[in-house]
Amino acid sequence: MNMEKKCSFCGLPIELGTGKMFVRSDGTIYFFCSSKCENNFALGRVSRKIEWIRKKVKRVKKKPRSRKKTE
Repeated sequence: MNMEKKCSFCGLPIELGTGKMFVRSDGTIYFFCSSKCENNFALGRVSRKIEWIRKKVKRVKKKPRSRKKTE
């Protein structure tokens, strides 16, 4: 069971065994990759307006993914 979670604030994937899950009393579930994302979410900030998130997402998208050949 390999379920990849995404950060509810910055939208980046969270590695298994890391991050934090927050559940509100109404049943809404939030996942955070770092305390920085969690604190910004709690302060009500909008992720698309924060510069460090744009840079982080751009860097992750540029990273080449290694593909294994199956022959």
